[in-house]
Amino acid sequence: MKLCMIGTGYVGLVSGVCFSDLGNDVICVDRDTKKIENLKKGIIPIYEPGLDELVLKNYKNDRLKFSTNLKDSISKSDIVFICVGTPTKKNGSAADLSQIFDVAKEIRSSISKFKIIITKSTVPVTTGDEIEKIISQKVSKKLFSVISNPEFLREGEAIRDFTYPDRIIIGCNDKKSNTILKNLYSPLISKGAKYVNSSRRSAELIKYASNAFLATKITFINELANLCEKLDINVEDISIGMGLDKRIGGRFLRAGPAYGGSCFPKDTKAITTTADKFKTNLSVIKSVIKSNENRSSLLLKRIFDILRGKIKKKKICFLGVTFKANTDDMRDSPCLSMIPSLIKNGAVINYFDPTGEKKEFKKIRNVSFSKDISSAIKDSDLIIIHTEWNDFKSINFKKNIIKKKFTIFDMRNIYSLTKMKKQKIRYFAIGC
Repeated sequence: MKLCMIGTGYVGLVSGVCFSDLGNDVICVDRDTKKIENLKKGIIPIYEPGLDELVLKNYKNDRLKFSTNLKDSISKSDIVFICVGTPTKKNGSAADLSQIFDVAKEIRSSISKFKIIITKSTVPVTTGDEIEKIISQKVSKKLFSVISNPEFLREGEAIRDFTYPDRIIIGCNDKKSNTILKNLYSPLISKGAKYVNSSRRSAELIKYASNAFLATKITFINELANLCEKLDINVEDISIGMGLDKRIGGRFLRAGPAYGGSCFPKDTKAITTTADKFKTNLSVIKSVIKSNENRSSLLLKRIFDILRGKIKKKKICFLGVTFKANTDDMRDSPCLSMIPSLIKNGAVINYFDPTGEKKEFKKIRNVSFSKDISSAIKDSDLIIIHTEWNDFKSINFKKNIIKKKFTIFDMRNIYSLTKMKKQKIRYFAIGC
């Protein structure tokens, strides 16, 4: 099939590349000329394991193309995916849909034959209605169908999540379009993916509801971890005991820092804003948002307690600064608030991340980047394991740190408390 992906961000690029790998002809469109030129050279704008190889393979096979010409790309395609950003509005909590609606206006001037227009961006309920309204102002409804097809891609696992999805949600009432899309996704359905056809509004809400529930699980176990620390209980035991209940499941019951990234923070805010608009109080999700916002402050207080209030001139190393492993995404990463707070209190910060130096810290005094783990931790008073990269799971701390007295605060519970005690290392973890 001939597909057009509008937007080469995380969703558009990964989905477009994976669709081309299934044998479709895909054009990935973006107005960022430099990004498109780089993609043609094989330079990938995001860190996602395995993505660069797939881009190179399908670009060479001529199944994958990159363009800045939106009108031409739409005219050459049968199915058009809208994959632009929907960030939180400045000074608010609602989703900023300006890019979505701008694209809808451009699409309506490029339709000359029937097109299936799919919203893959995460959008609030009724957004599809508005897109349809915008396009129908100049185009007959017989020439297009607006469908919601939310993505469920985890950063760092996106290619696998696309190829082996739990479910494929198609929100449309148009039988013709539904048949075409079931055919498009047939290679994934044959591998066991559940194909769910719902109303458009249902599909839009499924995405937000899923992310809100996962965010709730993270926040729930983090709050339990706070209680475990006061009761001398290991939260890992609680997670295992709960997770074995099939009604609950163990995934996302891992205590740690606040949730961050491109989805949970903005999506939980957006769904409560939508609910408020329709005079419905989503009190549970609002509590999740508030608890998550307080999480970094609680961990910061724990750092102060670990250092017995003596922060000034302490050399603190952060291992990992992205919000999770296997991504270079810094959006809403907990360290973005913790590091400046520690600096204000006189600490000297050094960090290492496998995805390299971060622009967010370049202008902050007393924050430096190390190119490897050993040089990062070498002269540290406190090592904070902030992100659960595999690189950090087998470090010989005593061999690499020159100071006899140092402390480890493991925010991801990577190491064993018992083993650390045997090595006589001052070690703190989450929820124990």
